[in-house]
Amino acid sequence: MDLIVAKDRLDLVKARSDWDGGESVALVPTMGALHAGHRSLIREARARADRVVVSIFVNPLQFGPNEDFSRYPRTFDADLEVCRAEGAAVVFAPSVESMYDPERQVGVSSGAMGEVVEGASRPGHFDGMLTVVLKLFNLVQPDLAVFGQKDAQQLALIRRMVRDLDVPVEIVGAPTVREPDGLALSSRNRYLSAVERGSALALSRALRAGAAETAPSKVLAAARAVLDAAASELALDYVVLVDPATFTPVDESYSGEAVLAVAAKVGNTRLIDNVILTLDPLEDQITDS
Repeated sequence: MDLIVAKDRLDLVKARSDWDGGESVALVPTMGALHAGHRSLIREARARADRVVVSIFVNPLQFGPNEDFSRYPRTFDADLEVCRAEGAAVVFAPSVESMYDPERQVGVSSGAMGEVVEGASRPGHFDGMLTVVLKLFNLVQPDLAVFGQKDAQQLALIRRMVRDLDVPVEIVGAPTVREPDGLALSSRNRYLSAVERGSALALSRALRAGAAETAPSKVLAAARAVLDAAASELALDYVVLVDPATFTPVDESYSGEAVLAVAAKVGNTRLIDNVILTLDPLEDQITDS
């Protein structure tokens, strides 16, 4: 079956009406400029559902006034080829006008969890993200949706929204896909010059250094040491060690899974990355004794 391109709600409804009602549907929400990381999300969705819908929508609500909405890469024809090659059934690519009423008043609040870490640096970003994701869930009506772990706080907030609002969609987190040198794949990587790309590797190096430790203070110290050494090449926004469910900082007695997350500007390009690690302060004390 050839790929269906739905440009508005009516196209999407028509595409859904042609399917057998017993088939499961997975949604992969994207902003386009698809790369190998997105391909991995579509493959994960295909492994879990009969039909895959990929949304391509650069959502203005999640960009601040000084962010890169106008220059965010838009490669629609190439994106369609990626979706076709990976076996997606439908690409939902609505216009801003068809997604948002000009007199829109109601949206989703990300709460306190959306105001920390990435949310502190990008006020309102997560409100806009959750609003569009909930709209996509309502329009596509998927059984499950697949998101990348690279946007760890986004993933945690979507899981929170689904739980708090009783949204009947299973949320699947897929591992971050990296280049061979460790750089996390991102649509914004294309903004980097060759020199800047080399500087950007400090982010993944810092995460690897932190992940080699098991006590919270040592994790952060190891990551910061790498970032401090690269201070002339990038402008650090934050490096934090947080609870993966709440994104609140962990204390020195914390044990279990945590997220080590970093954000920095390399040239004019802002990049984020993270790694999930397991903290065990007791093991660290035994090692030191």
